[in-house]
Amino acid sequence: MGWQDKSAVQGTDKGGTRMQYGALCWRAVATGVEVLLITSRDTGRWVIPKGWPMPGLAPEAAAAQEAWEEAGVQGTMNPLCIGRYGYQKCLSPEASVPCAVAVYGLRVDELAKTFPEVKERRRKWFPLAEAATLVAEPELATIIGQFLPPLQGRPGPIAGDDDDDPAPAAGQKPGRRKGH
Repeated sequence: MGWQDKSAVQGTDKGGTRMQYGALCWRAVATGVEVLLITSRDTGRWVIPKGWPMPGLAPEAAAAQEAWEEAGVQGTMNPLCIGRYGYQKCLSPEASVPCAVAVYGLRVDELAKTFPEVKERRRKWFPLAEAATLVAEPELATIIGQFLPPLQGRPGPIAGDDDDDPAPAAGQKPGRRKGH
C-alpha cells in the first residue's frame, strides 16, 4: 500500500500531525539490554520499526505488525506506550508531514530470516547507550537511553487490595485495613 492509500487510515490531529506507531524491539543479554535498529529505506539511517495506524488493530498491534514487516521480529508486545517522539516524514523530495510516534516495547523472541522488507533494510542489535546515539530524533534517543524492560511475570496485588488478608497489620483490628 502506497502512502497515498495509507493516508486514508492515518490519524491526524488538529495541527495536521499524523500518528504512527513504533516498536522498540529489545532483548536481554548478559551485559544488559540490547535494542534492534533497522535502516530506513530512503536514507539508510538507523530507526525503529514504525508505521501508520491499521484498521481493526490496536496501536500496539500495529506496531508489532510493522516490526514483523520491517525487521522480521516476533515477540511479546507490551500494550503500554513507553514514550512518544516527533519527526518529519518525507513523502517526496518536495513534501513532508509532521508525525508523532507512540512507541511500544516489544521483547524479541525470534528473528525471521525472511520477512516482507528483508531486501530493503538492514537490522542490527545495539546496547541501549549506543543505539541512543545512532538515531537522529532526540526524543527517540531519550526513550531508548532511558528504557527499562518490564519485570517478568504478573505484577503482585497493590497493598490493601486483598480483602481476605490472613493477618491484620500491626495495630489493626481483624477484617479492617488502613484506608477503609
